[in-house]
Amino acid sequence: MAEHPSFVADPVLRDRAESPLTGHYQPGDFGTLADNDPGVTLSERFGLTIVELAAWRGDEEKIRSAVASVMNLKLEGAPGSGAAGENGSAFNTAPGRWLVSGEKAELAAELAGQTGTAGTLTDLSHGRTVIRIDGPRSRWVLSKLFAIDFSERVWPVGHGVSTSHHDIHAAIQRSGADAFDIIVFRSFARSFWHVLCRSSEETGYRVT
Repeated sequence: MAEHPSFVADPVLRDRAESPLTGHYQPGDFGTLADNDPGVTLSERFGLTIVELAAWRGDEEKIRSAVASVMNLKLEGAPGSGAAGENGSAFNTAPGRWLVSGEKAELAAELAGQTGTAGTLTDLSHGRTVIRIDGPRSRWVLSKLFAIDFSERVWPVGHGVSTSHHDIHAAIQRSGADAFDIIVFRSFARSFWHVLCRSSEETGYRVT
């Protein structure tokens, strides 16, 4: 693997890092549960590697090929299109830009080695928090917070969008049948977590 001359890997050290939700993340069941069955499940995906890839004009295919090589994900060029798999996920956030995440600590360095001079890579791992909402009422809860159509016909698995909840920027990607990953700035994570929990009380929610 060729070494990128201008990138210094700084992976998240999971055993030393501290979640911004520390002291506010309480596992258990909350809200109004129907037959002890929560409408949604909330969890933090702590310690992920999160990077933004941006291609120089005309080099978009090279960036997509780099992601395919490292993560075995096939990306398209359409806005919002993306993919999710065992090695992580990625989706198009803007023309020539992709937000990529995965559990592998070396992910950023490996992507940097493959992209070469085709674009830029920015490691966002230390500045972002990923919260997952899953369950049969996940779309219902998300629709309270975002003016977006979350229906099946416009949100295939892997599809994502960059949006905001009031002043809190959020990147949302569908990661499963009823699962959505919400990526927010670390400094807003605690506030957004409380908003999401309150919004889930009506359906009942489980924190895992």
